[in-house]
Order: sequence, then C-alpha cells, then structure tokens
Amino acid sequence: MTAGGPGPAETDRGEKGGIRTALAGLTTRGRSFLAAGVAAAICAYVLGQADLLRVGLLLAALPLVCATVLYRTRYRVAGSRRLSPARVPAGSEARVHLRMDNVSRLPTGLLMLQDRVPYVLGPRPRFVLDRVEAGGRREVSYRVRSDLRGRYPLGPLQLRLTDPFGMCELTRSFSTYDTLTVIPRVEALPPVRLTGEAKGYGDGRQRSLALAGEDDVIPRGYRYGDDLRRVHWRSTARYGELMVRREEQPQRSRCTVLLDTRGIAFQGAGPDSAFEWAVAGAASALVHMLERGFSVRLLTDTGSSVPGEGADGFAGASQESADAAGLMMDTLAVIDHSDGTGLSLAYDVLRGGNEGLLVAFFGDLDEEQAAVAARMRQRSGGAVAFVLDSDAWVREPNDVPGPMRGTEERLRMLREAGWTALGVPRGVSLHELWRQADQERNGIVTASGTGNGEAGS
Repeated sequence: MTAGGPGPAETDRGEKGGIRTALAGLTTRGRSFLAAGVAAAICAYVLGQADLLRVGLLLAALPLVCATVLYRTRYRVAGSRRLSPARVPAGSEARVHLRMDNVSRLPTGLLMLQDRVPYVLGPRPRFVLDRVEAGGRREVSYRVRSDLRGRYPLGPLQLRLTDPFGMCELTRSFSTYDTLTVIPRVEALPPVRLTGEAKGYGDGRQRSLALAGEDDVIPRGYRYGDDLRRVHWRSTARYGELMVRREEQPQRSRCTVLLDTRGIAFQGAGPDSAFEWAVAGAASALVHMLERGFSVRLLTDTGSSVPGEGADGFAGASQESADAAGLMMDTLAVIDHSDGTGLSLAYDVLRGGNEGLLVAFFGDLDEEQAAVAARMRQRSGGAVAFVLDSDAWVREPNDVPGPMRGTEERLRMLREAGWTALGVPRGVSLHELWRQADQERNGIVTASGTGNGEAGS
C-alpha cells in the first residue's frame, strides 16, 4: 500500500478538487492566520497603511503556502498490519502490529498514524511518527479486547500529514483492512467417559478387520511410502501392478453437538446471557471431543451443520482437526438467534440410529419440542442434554425463585427417553455439569445393567 499526494497526470478538474481538499485541511491555527491576514489587508486598504498591508499578506499567504506544499508532497509510504492472534476468545486480548515503510528516496516529515477499529474493541489508536529516513521503517503496536464474540474489521489505516507550522493537515487512507475474529470462550472439560458411543473409540474401539482368509483380502494399488512387507503378490500377479494389503482401519467415534438458537427459547442479551452460555458450552464441547479423537459436527435447530454436507457431514477423520475446529469456531463467533420455532429440522438431519454421541444445548422447551427432542435419542448412540431456563437467567439475584415445574417436567421427559438431561442454573460452569453428567449417566447404566458401549471423552 502507498499513500501520498495525487499524481501529476490529473485533469484540471481533479486539480481544483485537490486544492479545495487542501484548503479544507487547514487547522484552527491556519484558519486563524488566514482570517487575521484578510482582516489586516482590509484595514490597511481602508486606513491606507502599506506596512499593515504587507503584514496582512504575509499572514494570509503562510497557511496557503503550507497547504500547497503539503498537497504537493509525494511521500511514498507502505503500511502493513499483522494480528497476533487473528482468532481470539472473548475476553482475551489480541495485539495489532503496524509497520510503516518509507519507500521513497526522500525523508518524511512528521506523520500521525491512526487505525480505525470498532467501538467495541476500544478507542482508536493514534501514533506520532518522527521523521522517517529514506528506506527506513517504523513499527508500533496496540491491543484490542472484546467481551462480545463476532467478526470485527480493523482498518483502513489512516495517515495524517502536517506541515512544520501546524497550518494544515491532510489525511491519506490505505485501502486494505483485516478482520479480527472473537470466538466464544472455551472451557477445559474433565476427561470423563460418557456411555453411549456408537463405535470406534477407546476400549470400545472397533476395527474394520480383513476377512478370514488370505484369498479374501481386499488389496489396493501401491502408494509411495507403503511398507513392502504388505505387498500382496497374488493380487500383484493377477492385476499386473504392485498391490498391497489394506491395514486394519480404526473407525473414529462420532459426536454431534446440537445448539438450540431459537429466539423464542432464550431471554436476555449480553455476555452473561443464557444464549451466550449455550454458545460457549457448544464451543467447549466441540473442542473437547475433537481433542479426544472424535469426528465432530455442529448442528443447529435450523438443520444446518458445520463443517458441511460432506460424505457424512462430520469433520476430524477426513480433514485436520485444527481446521475443523477453526471452521466451527468461526461459525459460533457470528451465530445469532434464528426465527425458527421448532427442532424438527434438526431431528430430520439425524437420519439414522448410528449418529454416535449427541450433546445438546437447549433453551426453553415446551411440551411439543420436548417430545421432538426426546425422539432424537433414538437416532444416537448416547445423548446428553443441557437445558437452560431463561427465566432463571434473567431473574435478579435478590428475586424469589419462581416455580420450575415446567423445566423439571421437560427434564423428566428427556430422561425417560434415555437422555442424560441436566438443568443449567445461572452461573454454573460447564466443567461441573460435564462431570455431573458422567456421574448420572454411569448411575443410569449401573442401575439398568446395560450399556451401548463407552464413549471416552
């Protein structure tokens, strides 16, 4: 990026517009000098004082000359911005590094640097750069912080030029900007074992074994790096090319994190609202399950899933877990309330009964939606639900708690359907509820004497 005065090939119309721009950049001092000069010239004409006229012309000419010289100045300055990091949890700080390079053969004068940032990230940073020598550079930095998740543009960078007398200031803007992504807070969860994994993790890991006999081996073509001890010579002779035996492939566990975003299911707003707790809880569960080797997807009540509609809609097995986590975190950074009124679209996405572990974060549930959520249990290997009572979250601490019969009834319906369902009081951490869910789930399994396998987490 470069900033400087207009090029010499501009038309007369552009030149006149540039002069008006330069005159509009006069500071208070410059306007005062110009007004005093004009007033002195008028008084000198009326009174017939030649000396006063010369003083008036000098006062009026100084700001005009400064504006013209500053307008004609052609500093060639390159600017760059670097975020560290570009994705930061809510409540944490990120540092923005600015670098200015003088790419011309002439030194610059005094430069004032200003970066445009949204109000939620703090005040606009301003820096004063002394004379930058030809080919020199200056580096400055500032910090930004937001308690609200989202995507915030930074820039464009503005460079303010001023003359040595402070008569005129002109602003040059760079064209590029960067984006800071503020993701939900991620809470570290304890390594518990939630019963109900569909397949393929920990002690219950299943493997796709080769069939019984040597003749039943399904070979594939040789790939660079394959161990030559796996060469299947009979298939090699049959197909006329080098073939190798397939190794036992571990099947990764699946986990679906369901986030209820219905606007009618949550009350209140702000970083301490029930909806923000649910978003942060979903983010924590996603990161935790990815770290434990699960194939994970994020599902909302609208039926949309992240990372997308791939072969099975899950991420972690076919792509890097870090990329999958980044994609889902970027989605949660900007997710908002939906206009939907039900969970039927999310229920339709859970097509089969082999969807692995289901971790859901629900808002207020009426009887009909609680019944839909209860049926989701039939389409998963195990199900854990965190149900938030919005009334309890918006109630003042000194208020008398109201009846929770509705919430308790919904929790009972989910538990009868096989869910491990927990109510979420205000101020509780997901760390505690996660361990409590494990204890309740193990109690259910111990009492019933049955289990569908184990899901390590």
